[in-house]
Amino acid sequence: MVGRIEGDHYVAPGGLYRVKIPVLLQLGGTISDTGNVVVFRDDYSVHVSIGAFELDATQRWELSTMEREDYLNAFFTTLVMPDFARMFPGSQIEATQFDAGRLGGVVFCVTLLPGGSMFPTPFAEARAALPVAKRGNLIFAQNGVIYVLSTELSERLGKAHKMTAEEENALLASRLDALLATMQFAEPRR
Repeated sequence: MVGRIEGDHYVAPGGLYRVKIPVLLQLGGTISDTGNVVVFRDDYSVHVSIGAFELDATQRWELSTMEREDYLNAFFTTLVMPDFARMFPGSQIEATQFDAGRLGGVVFCVTLLPGGSMFPTPFAEARAALPVAKRGNLIFAQNGVIYVLSTELSERLGKAHKMTAEEENALLASRLDALLATMQFAEPRR
C-alpha cells in the first residue's frame, strides 16, 4: 500500500488528504491504491475511488485563468473519460452539474459505462447483456490538487431496481457528499 491506514482513516501518499474508510475491512472490504488513486470496494454495495492529481505550474496557471467549471469539465473529459472509454467502449457522460458555492466550484458528473460494473453480476441474463454501470463523479480543486471522487450505483444490478434517472443521480450525489464530508485536506504547500 502506498498510502497508510490510521485507525478508521486512509491517509493518501504525501498526506494530501485523509478520509474515513467507506468499507468494512472486517467483512471483506478492500483498499488498493497507487500514488494517485485509492479504491475502496466490497462485493455488495461499495465501489468508491478517489483520485488526487497534483497540478504542475502550467496547470495551476490554467486553473487560475479559466472559469472553474470549464477547467474541471475539461480535466474530466480529457483525462478521466478516455480511460473509461478504453476500458468500457461506449462510455458516455449522462449529465453534469456545476455548483459554484462549494469548495470554490464543484462539478458533479454522471457517467454510463457499458459492462463497467465493479460488482459481480448475479444473473446469467444480466451477464449476457453487459449491464451499464452508472457512476457519480465529483470533481474539484483544493490546494493545487484536482480531486475526482467516484462511486458506482450498485442498485442498478438488482432485478428490483426501479429508480428514475433523477433518483439515481440524487442518490449518487448524496453518497459523494457523504464521502466528501469525511475528507480532510492538507494545508497548501508554501
